[in-house]
Amino acid sequence: MKFEAETEPSTGQVSGVRDLPGQWPWLPRLATLVLTLLTLDYVLNLGFFKLITAVESQFLYTVVALMLPLVFILWPIKADIASKRVPWYDLLLFLLAAAVCGYFVYNAERILDNGWEYAAPQTAMVMSFLLWGIVVEAVRRAGGWPLALICGLASIYPIVADKMPGPIQGFPSSPDQTAIYHAMSRESMLGIPLQAFANLVIGFLLFGVALQKTGGGKFFINLAFALLGHVRGGPAKVSIFSSGLMGSMSGSVITNVLTTGVLTIPAMRRVGIGRSYAAGVEACASTGGVLMPPVMGATAFVMASFLNIPYATIALAAVVPSLLFYLGLFVQIDAYAAKYQLKGLPQEELPSLRQTLKEGWYFIFVFVLLIWMLFYLRREAIAPFYATALLLVINQILPYQRWGWAECKDFFSSAGKLFAELITILAGVGLLVGALSVTGLSGTIANDLIYIAGGNPLVLLIMGAVTSFILGIGMTVTAAYIFLAVALAPALVQGGGMNPLAVHLFILYWGMLSFITPPVALGAFAAATVAGARPMETGLKAMRLGSVIYFIPFLFVLNPALILQGQWQDIVIVLCQALVGVVLIAGAMQGYLIGIGDLTVHRVLQWPIRVMLVIGGLAFAIPGGGAMPLDHGELFMLSLALTLPALIVAWLLVRNVQRARPHGA
Repeated sequence: MKFEAETEPSTGQVSGVRDLPGQWPWLPRLATLVLTLLTLDYVLNLGFFKLITAVESQFLYTVVALMLPLVFILWPIKADIASKRVPWYDLLLFLLAAAVCGYFVYNAERILDNGWEYAAPQTAMVMSFLLWGIVVEAVRRAGGWPLALICGLASIYPIVADKMPGPIQGFPSSPDQTAIYHAMSRESMLGIPLQAFANLVIGFLLFGVALQKTGGGKFFINLAFALLGHVRGGPAKVSIFSSGLMGSMSGSVITNVLTTGVLTIPAMRRVGIGRSYAAGVEACASTGGVLMPPVMGATAFVMASFLNIPYATIALAAVVPSLLFYLGLFVQIDAYAAKYQLKGLPQEELPSLRQTLKEGWYFIFVFVLLIWMLFYLRREAIAPFYATALLLVINQILPYQRWGWAECKDFFSSAGKLFAELITILAGVGLLVGALSVTGLSGTIANDLIYIAGGNPLVLLIMGAVTSFILGIGMTVTAAYIFLAVALAPALVQGGGMNPLAVHLFILYWGMLSFITPPVALGAFAAATVAGARPMETGLKAMRLGSVIYFIPFLFVLNPALILQGQWQDIVIVLCQALVGVVLIAGAMQGYLIGIGDLTVHRVLQWPIRVMLVIGGLAFAIPGGGAMPLDHGELFMLSLALTLPALIVAWLLVRNVQRARPHGA
């Protein structure tokens, strides 16, 4: 059996969509084509569609008008309705949504010039209520009931804000004022989430879909197998490499699991790795992939808008935390393979490295162009469009994955579904942000949180981690991040005196952790389905394998040098400490440490040894001072006091076992 990737991986993070019959598929295709052309005109300031792109709010309304109505065609009223036919009521909702959105596109300049967000005519008020209701229903279909309930209930909060208890009391608004604020202000539906999407995300999503449809997924998976498939525990290491690259493309944990997992999990099973462990490896690798630069998920672009910094700065800051997480995962997998003497796959069953590079070199070349434009030229808005154009041109010149008419249609269909889902969810989350803004709660909630935490930055961080995790269960990562960026981040920045970028990345990381943490662990459960493993057992395995990622956000939020903020000397020192700490923690969690061997040779003593190594590794990696009660020197001495005795005892135990073993055994 030859482990080569299929040419058609799953695309996007879209689920539960209707398989449109007849001529219906042309709707999302044409809408995507028009959106792409309008975005290019807007970003490059070409002036071909000046009627729409000259005024930003008109362009934003057009983005919503093109994509939001498609939700009623693509997603059935109930998730379990499998009918391909578009029923009359969905068609009616589609036409109503298109008409309402079209009204706002047509009147965008009038809204701006006449200040309708403060006092709108009767027709505009009715249309605002309709748009409000349509957005909530569209969010329910595309994002699920939990997100729709959170956004829907939050959006009516301004009406009853004065009746709420003390900490969450705010300035009230009438239903009419609330509706027009949601529909026409720059703080609600047209707020930062949607602005970030229109300015940055569209190009990167097109690039991701193009990369998958031209065989990028196949190339990266084959490259991973060619490089690492033959080493000990090779398929598990392939999972790390390929999922990191694929997750960066797709921006979705579930999609990542279902594309790379169908190849890596069976390969892991072949070399003797258990079902739940193999699924746990894939779930962790896929979760980390979404946090991997240069193309992170949509959340990173929203973060750039919130912080008003270039996206390249965020991508660069995410490099070290991502590498630390994958190092921890790699160390654990290598330790597992060494402990159980697991070999790699036979070389003859693996793809040829030479042939793989010959057929897919241009994917690396396109990534280099993207990185060059992002980090050197600082042109993040147009970089993905140039990269996509180059990718498609080279793809059509070379004979390996050349597109025909069917592939072109498929590209626009896949992108259209992805756009419809994300734009709808971002408009819905905008309602939540708008409700906090119009009531003034977004300005006071930070002070309330600081008061609850007693002004202690560590307590604030733990509150933030728990809240991010809980919201990550019921909402998409982007939605959870946006809510916390408004409500919690100011408290951490003002009350804790922490670096704003580190705080926002902290929230993002902890929002992602629900994918590998029971009882929900959607990423682990998806991997368990592929592996035929028990879901909860897989979730627990993934939680242990990904243990390092629970600590990493605390490391960089307490010392921003880990996200490359500060003097280079500090960055080097902190990075070296973090590397040692991660290796110690990962080795202790797995029960096998490089240079020592099997830590579990003594049934009783293994536990104090492993606990001491975990605590010692943490003490070594965590920076002292600031929010920490111990300074840097005290933490270093604590680390030495714990790790040195543990390492010496472990080495002696392993050496005694090796001596007692018969010669040649």
